[in-house]
Formats: sequence, structure tokens, C-alpha cells
Amino acid sequence: MSTKNVLITGASRGIGEACALSFAKAGYQVILNCRKSLREIEGVQEEIHSLSGRSHVLMGDVGNPDEVKQLFSKIEGNWGGVDVLINNAGISYLGLVHEMKEEDWNRVIQTNLSSAFYCSKRALPHMIAQKKGKIINISSIWGRVGASHEVAYATSKAGLDGFTKALAKELAPSNIQVNAISCGVMDTSMNQGFSKEELDALLESIPASRFGRASEVAKLALELASGHPYLTGQIIGLDGGL
Repeated sequence: MSTKNVLITGASRGIGEACALSFAKAGYQVILNCRKSLREIEGVQEEIHSLSGRSHVLMGDVGNPDEVKQLFSKIEGNWGGVDVLINNAGISYLGLVHEMKEEDWNRVIQTNLSSAFYCSKRALPHMIAQKKGKIINISSIWGRVGASHEVAYATSKAGLDGFTKALAKELAPSNIQVNAISCGVMDTSMNQGFSKEELDALLESIPASRFGRASEVAKLALELASGHPYLTGQIIGLDGGL
């Protein structure tokens, strides 16, 4: 059986890093992508190699369609295509919407939402030809319930949920499953912008009485990638009951 390829965007830290390690342990060839954190992503690659896994680093901004085209040209030229795509690249913006610059809004939408379209578009010809494939979008509970001071982030994740459900229906006849993991408050660096008081308040609101772990998202992503051919178009909450 040939080795499957997984492309993980935003793979230099947090959920992306955890997914990379999880898929490498499961025998996938891991294609690591991030925009600028070269030292960090090379550290992830070194850890994969210490596990006797196979990985490759391809730098590029997945919020830029021209760079995504170049990224997939390299993938197709070297490894044929992507069997599993994890759209994980994401950034946030904390602040009032009336004080937000248009370029900051566009950057969040391009990174968190448009990137999923750009990467899926390029990954699909290979998946459709193979009549199989998995697209897993890393979303957020804030896309469902909204988040004050994070309007752009919440909007991007709400869009990602809609993208997931619509694309799943389009691709179901081709035996390609598209699902999203809707994360609650995760113990990652993205939450460093919150004060201790804000984090304590968030913690009190979570029935499970703790933040989620990146490794838990990775475990669920691997399970979705490895089976469940009848499960598609789902926004799966991983939020401790929040």
C-alpha cells in the first residue's frame, strides 16, 4: 500500500504541530506548511524525523492564491498530490471592529477562510481522480456563537463552517469527505492575547473545567482522515461542553 500524503497548513505550532506529529506516527508522509515561522517548522520536522517519520517543509502564504498554486505545483511534481488536506492556518485579531483597519480584516479573512478555498481547489483534482480524499477544516466555536472583540475571526470561522457543509455535498458523489472540527478554548499560543482574568472567566464557563489540548484535536483529525466514509458535512464540536 502506498504512503498517503497529508498537507497541514499552519503547521509550525499548536494544533498544526500536533496534527503533524500524530499523522507522522500513523505512517503518513507529512507536508508541513507555514508562512514565515521557518525555525519553528523545522523544529517540527526534526521531531518527526526523530520518530522515523517522513516530512517536507514548503513555506508559503496560503492566503495568497499565487503562492498556493506554487505550493501545489511542488507537491504534484514531487509526490503526486494530497490525500488528506488539513486547513489549519489561522490568525486572530483582538479589538473593537470600528477601530480595525481594513487590511487587518482582509488578512484574517484571507488566512482563515480564503486559504481553505485556495488549498481545496488545488487539492481536489488529485482526490477526484482517485475517487477518495479527506478535507478537514479546523474551525472554532466562535464561528457558531460569535465572539466580542474578535468579529473578524468569528466571521471567518462561520464562513469556514458554511464552506465545509456546502463543499461536502458537492464532493460526496466523488467519495471525498469534508468535515470541520469546531474547537472550543484551546490551550495554545493563540490565547496569549487574553488577560489572566479573561482566561479565568473562560475557564469557569467550560463544563469540563479545563481548556482543550492540541493533541486532542490531532487525535480527532486522524480519526476523521482514517475512516468514516459516510461521515461528511459535519461541524464536530470539541469544546468540553461549552
